[in-house]
Amino acid sequence: MNAEERVIGAFTSRFGATGQVQRRGRVWLTVEKDRLLDVCRFAKEEMGFVHLSSLSVTDWVEDGEYELTYHLWSYEEKILLTVKTRIERDKPEIPSLVSLWGENAQAHEREMHEMFGVDYIGNPDLSPLFLEEWDGPPPFRKDFDWREYVRSEYYDVENPRERVYFGGD
Repeated sequence: MNAEERVIGAFTSRFGATGQVQRRGRVWLTVEKDRLLDVCRFAKEEMGFVHLSSLSVTDWVEDGEYELTYHLWSYEEKILLTVKTRIERDKPEIPSLVSLWGENAQAHEREMHEMFGVDYIGNPDLSPLFLEEWDGPPPFRKDFDWREYVRSEYYDVENPRERVYFGGD
């Protein structure tokens, strides 16, 4: 059994996760949202995935869900573990990983909160990271019409030079 298969076996037997070897040095794991914090704690403390490389969100509008993807690196095994879980899009909440990865997790979670509206329960600072004066909806949601937002916020339909942005002359 190779290192990637051992990693999958550890998580499937302990957490009921599903996993696959994507390629050498890459393992994908899918877990239930209620198990995410325990899975990540086990990954870091027991399996040696000590580095949170990145965090991303995929907006599955048709499914009414967000897919959260955490990339964890093991320097010892030279394996990138991708942990995926899904949460409800209408109430996007998930436990924060700040207790495990500190400021690194905090910065990633702030960004995903700002861009998608995901609430990371336990994160002490979800203030804007990039869009300090933004008052619109989370701009990376697929149902956000940024063209309409720009038209309504920055252009004047009465101005002949800007009328083109409204489908007019």
